[in-house]
Amino acid sequence: MENNENSYHYLDPDFKYTDKNGLLHNLANIQNEKVLLAFESLKVTKRVEEFLENPIKIKDSNTLLKIHHHLFQDVYKWAGQVRTVNISKDGKPFFNGERFYIGFQYIDTLISDYRKIKKSNKTELAKKLAEILDNVNYLHPFREGNGRTQREFLRLLALEKKLKLNLNPPDDKSVYERYMKGTIQSNVEILTELILELIDEKNNA
Repeated sequence: MENNENSYHYLDPDFKYTDKNGLLHNLANIQNEKVLLAFESLKVTKRVEEFLENPIKIKDSNTLLKIHHHLFQDVYKWAGQVRTVNISKDGKPFFNGERFYIGFQYIDTLISDYRKIKKSNKTELAKKLAEILDNVNYLHPFREGNGRTQREFLRLLALEKKLKLNLNPPDDKSVYERYMKGTIQSNVEILTELILELIDEKNNA
C-alpha cells in the first residue's frame, strides 16, 4: 500500500477497510497483498495518464476528493470519500477525521493565497505550494492513496500558473526520496527547495 504499511497504525475496530489480516477490501476481491499492490499500481497509473491528457480544474480543496475518486475508482468502493478511521505513523497522528472541515477550510485559504501570486514569482509559488503540500499531507484525508492524490493536486495547481511539476519522475528516484523526507518530517524548507528546482515553464500551455 502507500509507502511502508508497517509504520502506519489505523484505528478500525469494525474492519470497515480491511479484513482481519489487514488486507484492504477491494473491488476485484483480491486476497493477496502483492497481487493487490500490482493491480492497484496498474489501474492508478492508467488513471494518472488520463489526467495528464485531460487535466481537470481545481475548484477548491474538495477537488482532492474528485482526484482520489478518479485515481482509485477501479480499486476501492470508497474512492473519493474521506476516511472514517484515524491514522498515525511512527507514533505521530495525522489530522483527526472529526475535524476535517476545519482542515479543508484552511487549505482553501492557502489555495486562495497561491492564486494571488504572480506566475513569474517562482520562489513564492514554490513556498506556497510546499505549504499546501505539507498541510494536505497532514490532513491525510484518505485511508489509502494520499501520496498519489496530493502529488496530482500539486501538479494541477502548478498547471494553473502554466508550470510543470512532477514530484515522482520515473527517471529520478532522488526527487521522490526528497519529497518523502519533506512530507514525513513536515519540513517545508525541503519541500520548497525541491519544488523550486522542479517547476518549469510548460511548453504550449
